[in-house]
Amino acid sequence: MSSAAQVVLAAHGSRDPRFAATAGRVAAATRRALPDAHVDLAYLDLNEPLLDDVLAGLHGAVTVVPLLFGDGFHSNVDLPALLARAVEQSPRLRPAATPVLGRYSPVPALIDRLAEAGLRAGDGVLMYAVGSSDPGSDASIVERGRELSAVLGVPVETVFATRLGTEGAVVRAAVDALTARGAQRIAASPLFLSAGLLTERVERQLDEIAPGSLVAGPLADHPALISAITRLVQSSVEGRGVGRLSDFSGWASSRM
Repeated sequence: MSSAAQVVLAAHGSRDPRFAATAGRVAAATRRALPDAHVDLAYLDLNEPLLDDVLAGLHGAVTVVPLLFGDGFHSNVDLPALLARAVEQSPRLRPAATPVLGRYSPVPALIDRLAEAGLRAGDGVLMYAVGSSDPGSDASIVERGRELSAVLGVPVETVFATRLGTEGAVVRAAVDALTARGAQRIAASPLFLSAGLLTERVERQLDEIAPGSLVAGPLADHPALISAITRLVQSSVEGRGVGRLSDFSGWASSRM
């Protein structure tokens, strides 16, 4: 990869200060993994610096990596419009957005976080993500849940933190489904970069519905995510297509 590579990590943003702190750790780990690149961190909303402002200070080829797990409105509509506006304002800028971080499956990172929390045989996993207005994005998240179930050999139910229904109905239905499939304990698996208000919303409901549930940590700067970022950058800079990480053989057995 060229030593002149410029990379911008584009995180969503949050009012919860834990998000910016976590995104900062991801950026720091990315700089260590890509020592010859100039790596900036920017936000689509709610935090500073905003992506608009970061791009305004750059010129030439820039690789923008969306730190998003679902391929929905933010990556398909917001980001292209923002990049087009940035080019209008700075014609010397040549930004190229990679696929979202979730294009490389986060299953290995999810497995490690569950193992760190104490996952054991007989557990059923409640995986939760943000949720999108784009059905295709939600479908891709559900597919990650199926992958997680296949690798771990335990039942997995997926819910979306932005659509939990009333009085915990969605979480309760997921817990009931896991119990019906033989789960002796519920293990919560957040498909989130950082802890925050949305993860806590799910976890509060789970505390009421299934007391004693295991709760894994968010993915944060897990090495699998940093590896995914570097592969996205390298594929973009070298003009290659981006596939998916799908070889998880042996990953689960060594962590349960």
